[in-house]
Amino acid sequence: MTQSFQRRDVLRLAAAGAAVLCGGGARAQGSNWPTRPVNMIVPFPAGGGTDAFARPLSAQFAKVTGQTLVIDNRGGAGGTVGASIASKAQPDGYTLFMGAVHHAIAPSIYPKLDYDLEKDFVPLMLLANVPQVVVVNPRRVTANTLQEFVAAAKRSPGKLNYGSAGAGTSHHLAGELFKLQTNTFITHIPYRGAGPALSDLIAGNVDLMFDGLGSSSQHIKGGRIKALMVAGSKRNPAFPDVPCAAEVGLPDYTVTTWYGLWAPKGTPADLQARIVDDMKKALASDELKAIWTQNGSEIPNLTMGSYGGFVNSEIKRWAKVVKASGAKLE
Repeated sequence: MTQSFQRRDVLRLAAAGAAVLCGGGARAQGSNWPTRPVNMIVPFPAGGGTDAFARPLSAQFAKVTGQTLVIDNRGGAGGTVGASIASKAQPDGYTLFMGAVHHAIAPSIYPKLDYDLEKDFVPLMLLANVPQVVVVNPRRVTANTLQEFVAAAKRSPGKLNYGSAGAGTSHHLAGELFKLQTNTFITHIPYRGAGPALSDLIAGNVDLMFDGLGSSSQHIKGGRIKALMVAGSKRNPAFPDVPCAAEVGLPDYTVTTWYGLWAPKGTPADLQARIVDDMKKALASDELKAIWTQNGSEIPNLTMGSYGGFVNSEIKRWAKVVKASGAKLE
């Protein structure tokens, strides 16, 4: 009898010790992270709006942690290829996923995704939130105002076209929403990412783009493309001369391109907190503050559960836009 009680006591002590060790190990994992380079999957080709924020963030992350944040561009299918890859990564803090508003749209327009944004990922933080801008190639489009552009589109339905980062992306849905609200028809030309679409706009192969201000800003300033309107109810401080949607008769045209950070499901809570903490330090630097401002974005303060709630609300909002516009994969 005594031996039986002793055996149970030993087992209980062993279990308690194991729990302490596991808890200590998890804490140590978070406190020591990162001890090697971290891979961040960016699900679009290089040169797009996501890169405009990802690459400066990578440089500052290295200053904060002493480790490299490797940008891994995995473009295709409106960002869903890279998201699929990221969802299957090891939840050890060494693979992160930088997605965008496109991923809140994807569930309502892609019928067979092999991942679930809300079930297969842990929401970490909103990194940037920039308004979309309507930009045209000045050699192909003579309109100097949005009103002139709308009039031209109505005179020749389908003649003007717009490039997007791919079917189902915010660029695509922004175009569909624009057509819906202006009663125009503009031909959609999907690309494998915002970078290739923007390059073709600059080259004069497409007329128009509904782009995030972050990727278009330097080309607007350089005169390679022309901005006709910034989405939303107020002008952007980086481009005070560009009218907002509310000023040109589109008070309900509010479209932002936001970029956020996720980790694969199963990433330990202490690791999540450490990643967020280090990313916050990077975003608080004067260097990134200046770049974010130049790209038309402020530094958001939305992390973990609050960020997850924001993503959920965006999924629901864009589902309504998809239904109302009749947008389809092309």
